[in-house]
Parts: sequence; structure tokens; C-alpha cells
Amino acid sequence: MTGSEVSPPFRLVYVPGVMPDKWVRVWNERLPDVPLTLTQVPVRAAQGLLLDGDADAGLVRLPVDRTVLSAIPLYTEQTVVVVPKDHLVTAADAVSPEDLADDIVLHPLDDVLAWESLPGRPALERPATTADAIELVAAGIGVLVVPLSLARLHHRKDLTHRPLEGAPESSVALSWPEAATTDRVEDFIGIVRGRTVNSTRGRRQQPAPAKQPGPAARRQQPAGRGRRGGTGGTAKNPRRGRPRRGS
Repeated sequence: MTGSEVSPPFRLVYVPGVMPDKWVRVWNERLPDVPLTLTQVPVRAAQGLLLDGDADAGLVRLPVDRTVLSAIPLYTEQTVVVVPKDHLVTAADAVSPEDLADDIVLHPLDDVLAWESLPGRPALERPATTADAIELVAAGIGVLVVPLSLARLHHRKDLTHRPLEGAPESSVALSWPEAATTDRVEDFIGIVRGRTVNSTRGRRQQPAPAKQPGPAARRQQPAGRGRRGGTGGTAKNPRRGRPRRGS
């Protein structure tokens, strides 16, 4: 690559709550000539951007369409309930869905948890976003159940959270189009999996060319002396017998 050529960027999208900074830092150290563009996108938009070719890879929330997207699960988050600091559940270290039976549990349209049955009482309307729901919690309208990272992302001094046992969980994965598993994608997979820069795993290896024998290797070894100073050929075994008697 000449000085006038610039490598196309590696386009990485990520959803709210995911913290990609450490992986981006390693990328910049290992591949300083390949820029990485990092864009936060709504959780519902990430899969479409990958399928439309507008991103090379994404840090997304499962599930994704595995018929067209590859995915490597990275971790599963703890689920928490966000409440005002003076809420009754703050007296406990953890709560159960039954503890929220008398509360209005907000259910934003961008919720990432797969509920079979939402605990508590439903709100009259669903907030458009998790950020909107946080504002309603602060106003005393209800409580909100989210992955821990989203509770931290929307932290407010007047709110707190507690682990919610028995609730659905959200898993984060690295995903990319199955048909576009490029060398750059393999590079990022290696970084996310913690491989070293010299690791042979990650990027697909090309078969090494066969080595051609050198001139010395092509010449037949002469029948010279063996290890014990004998002539070429198989060394004779020493005769076994009785030891000679001294004279």
C-alpha cells in the first residue's frame, strides 16, 4: 500500500449498554493503518444495518437471524429493576417478580427482554424508549426492568436498582453477515476472544507453500564415516562372548 492509499474503515456498530472501548483500543494498537468507525445504533436497527451492508460487524443483543448472520455469544447480563431510592424493594438485596405485584411495571417499545408474562401491573401506554421509561420512573409513575448495563447507562442520582431473580436475561454477541466473513472480521473476532497478536487462530490461514529442497539436500549423502568412525554402511555389532582373561 502506497502512502496515498488509505485502507477502508472497519465499520462496527453497537447497541446501547455495550462497552466496546477495550476492543477498539486493541484494534488501534494492532491495526493502526486500518481505521475503525464506531457507531451506536438502536437495538432494533443493528441487524438491518448488518444485512444491508452498512456495517461490517456489530455488538448486538441476541437473538439474531442465524440463517444469514453469524454470532458469537460474549456474555449474559444480570437483570435488575430500576426504582426510586425510597421504594420499598430497596430494603432487600434482591427481589422477585412477585415483589412487584402492586407496582406499575413499564414496558418500553425497545425492551430487550423476552417476557412470557410481565410482572406487576401494566401501564396505560408503553414508553417509546428505555430513556423515556427512566424519566417516568423518576416521576414516580412506575418501575422498570432492564439489563444491568442499561440501568448504569441511564443512571440518575434519584434512582437505584436491585437484582430481579427469575426474570429473563439478555445476552450480547458479536455478529456479522455470514456471507461477509472477511479478514478484518476475523481480526476483530480474535481481539474479542482475547487472542494474542501472534495467534494462528482467528484469521483463516492460507496453506504454506511446499519448501523446495536446497542443493545440498538434493545431493545424496556420501558413504562417509559413521558416528563411530566406521565406513559407510551398517555398523557391525560387536561379538558377544566371554570376557577375555587377563594374561
